[in-house]
Amino acid sequence: MSWHAFSFASSPGTAADASPAARDGGRSRSRGGLRRAGHVRSSPAVYSGQRETASPSVLLSTTDVDAQVLVERRVSLVNDVKEMLRTASGGRETLATVDHLRRLCIDHYFQDEVDSAMDDVACLQELAHGGDLHDATLAFRLMREAGHHVSPDEVLGRFTNDNGDFNLAYSKDIGGLLGLQDISHMNMGAEALLCKAKEFSTRHLKSAIKQLNPNLAKYVRQSLDHPYHVSLMQYKARHHLSYLQTLPTKCSAMEELALVDFQLNKLLHQMEMQEIKRWWLDLGLAQEIPFARDHVQKWYVWVMTVIEGVFFSRCRIELTKVVAFVYIVDDIFDLVGTHDELSCFTQAIKIWDIEAADSLPSYMRSCYKALYNITNDIADLWAILFDGFMRETEWLSAREVSDSKDYLRNGVVTSGVPLVFVHMLFMLGHDLEKDASEFIDHIPSVISCPAKILRLSDDLGSAKDEAQEGLDGSYKELYLKENPGLTVGEAEEHMHGLIAREWEELNKECFSRRAFSGGFTEMALNVSRMVAVMYAYDGGEERRLSLLDDYIRMLLL
Repeated sequence: MSWHAFSFASSPGTAADASPAARDGGRSRSRGGLRRAGHVRSSPAVYSGQRETASPSVLLSTTDVDAQVLVERRVSLVNDVKEMLRTASGGRETLATVDHLRRLCIDHYFQDEVDSAMDDVACLQELAHGGDLHDATLAFRLMREAGHHVSPDEVLGRFTNDNGDFNLAYSKDIGGLLGLQDISHMNMGAEALLCKAKEFSTRHLKSAIKQLNPNLAKYVRQSLDHPYHVSLMQYKARHHLSYLQTLPTKCSAMEELALVDFQLNKLLHQMEMQEIKRWWLDLGLAQEIPFARDHVQKWYVWVMTVIEGVFFSRCRIELTKVVAFVYIVDDIFDLVGTHDELSCFTQAIKIWDIEAADSLPSYMRSCYKALYNITNDIADLWAILFDGFMRETEWLSAREVSDSKDYLRNGVVTSGVPLVFVHMLFMLGHDLEKDASEFIDHIPSVISCPAKILRLSDDLGSAKDEAQEGLDGSYKELYLKENPGLTVGEAEEHMHGLIAREWEELNKECFSRRAFSGGFTEMALNVSRMVAVMYAYDGGEERRLSLLDDYIRMLLL
């Protein structure tokens, strides 16, 4: 099978204000993310996962002629692609098209057609158990994403030798290697053949790059640097589209639809960003609390990535305000508050009475009143977050933590992830069966896994060196103190292992257990994917976030 046939038939700024090191001058243990996330009743009504087509009036509050033309062109292109799907020969061709639609982030316009293809288990099984490596990996990935039971051993076993290793005959099959690379990141734990798939595909794709034509080499390198399942789909979509446009075989309607949809989403995100900036300026906290981070763009990018779709525009705007306060409170605890002031601040949050602000220092009073005005129904969650911050403060003051497990357990709460997810559930109309505190006591894996991935990724860069005195508030520093014989590199390897296990647990939630709606688990995946962007620091003293800069330029500016 030629590469070009595979390629289409079944797929292969600004210095961000998001760099805390640049802004803080490396001044403290300050966290760089949504910081350091009950059972809830599953509700399919909570973000169905379908980013539906909006009318011009929903999408834009402007009379911009170019925007209206884009909206009308999108409607026409959706119809063209639907016709293409209707006349497709079925089987492999249809599944390959579905794969392209997903990679280009436009599958939501064709949900009925996609669902129909995913329900054709016989076709998927036939492809999965055929003799073509790329076809098998494509079917495996689509089946796992759709929630069908599929075994790596059953699908990939025919491509291995008597020792259980992949046959070297496939070391030159670029399409098959890319397929192996894709599915290797969907490991749900104890799937040894997927671990071998990652090692085999990574090794041979790297060695093949120099022999490939420049466009294909760029695509392969990008696939290795940003693996499909663990990377942001919107970011991957732009690179996938760019590659498709270099091929002699094209589907112009699909490619143009992806480009038009991208342009309209960017317009919508720019409008949301402007509203959030106005809110932040009107709030005045940047002047009231000058030491706190003023990273409006970063706060919005977190939410923009997690919650997609035109009809969740208001939710994105309101949730960004919640994220902003997680950062602000974090900085108050990390950078300026005395132990007594922080204790009073925490008690005031627990009381949740506007008069309690009167006893606080001016900068805390401003934060308290602003926070009080934007949220009331879930005040208990903020109290739990403050308790977590206070516990960290006491640990640092005493220069001791009970153990790394306790630290990480508390770090799930202080990541801010559970708080943000519960706000999101309320905003999306979800009716929690249990109160907020009980939710925090029993955080489901779909939320705790992204929180641990964030906390550990943040802490990988927190400890300066083994000789640093006291605790800096990071898991790495604490783990090194618990295991004095280890090097920094060994501690980091241990943390990368913990992150990998959290990804496996999250994959179980997404592909096997399915206790929550597909849309909600996709949000959890997006939080985890965004972590890699938020903490992908370059080497050197400036600690720049070039990947985040690129992401913002591509999708927002």
